[in-house]
Amino acid sequence: MDKGVLATALGSPAPFGQSQFAFMRGNAFEAKVKADGGAELLRLLYERLGGGAEAPAGNAAAPDLSAAGPEGRAARTALALREATAAGGWALLDHPMLALEVAGSPAYLEPDAVVVHPDGRWTVVEIKSFPMIDASADPSKVGAAARQAAVYVLALERVAAVTEGAEVGHRVLLVCPKDFSNLPTASVVDVRKQRAVTRRQLTRLTRVEEIAAGLPEGTTFDPACPPEELDAAVSAVSPAYAPECLAACELAFHCRARSRAEGAVEALGRSVRGELGGLTTVAGVLAAAAGKEGDPADPTVAALRRAAALRAAALESASAARAGAAAPEGAGACR
Repeated sequence: MDKGVLATALGSPAPFGQSQFAFMRGNAFEAKVKADGGAELLRLLYERLGGGAEAPAGNAAAPDLSAAGPEGRAARTALALREATAAGGWALLDHPMLALEVAGSPAYLEPDAVVVHPDGRWTVVEIKSFPMIDASADPSKVGAAARQAAVYVLALERVAAVTEGAEVGHRVLLVCPKDFSNLPTASVVDVRKQRAVTRRQLTRLTRVEEIAAGLPEGTTFDPACPPEELDAAVSAVSPAYAPECLAACELAFHCRARSRAEGAVEALGRSVRGELGGLTTVAGVLAAAAGKEGDPADPTVAALRRAAALRAAALESASAARAGAAAPEGAGACR
């Protein structure tokens, strides 16, 4: 079931999406980077990650990856990777299709490009339209690109494991516009940390079959159902909402509304949730800070009460300062 359709049926459509202008600009920049057989892309990659191999010199192979359906394209990509590695030269795979098992089900991924080096190394290439100013880009956007590339690296490792002489590089090439121009520049991003985190998260995911087995009999997510019935079906699956979901999941606004209605601390962000320990509701946090609930020996409760006391002292000091500033000149002075 498409989550966007489900969110619309629930009355919480996701009011976000990339603007048409941004979409066109991103496509135009990617086309510029890949023009002339990817000559500029390969030049940037060779400058940053060429190693001891000879420069591509415009003779990189560009295998045809067309096939029927995502499964067919993934199989064709795997074959192209094996053939390029065996050939021992440069190869540029434009929009390959990769497969990764997520909670027991296949997920198909499409990186911007993968380059095969003469030594058998495979490098993921991410092309983004946000600028790199003075060789530095927005850290939050670079971090998101690194997490995305780490998933591609994991998917490539499945193919490399059955390909003789292949190795997936943990450093990916990030290509962005230089300064305020449309000229491409690149930097190398090490994704080992993001790869390790993603691998751990994938191993902890609950399989779809297990989630389905725990649902009440007759549960359906048919968007044609009445909203009340559909909402009850969605509520049967425990959400794991965090503000970051708003950027990627069509059901995020529905889950956020539920989290806010329940007063769940998850709505404040994963970092805040981690700091609050066993306190799971905003009401419980406020009560603990006010000294009405909670064990004083609990470090989280003690920290909240200490913070509440500091806040009260700061507000009292600010109020006294304002009162002093508002008093008439000379008021209260002895004569």
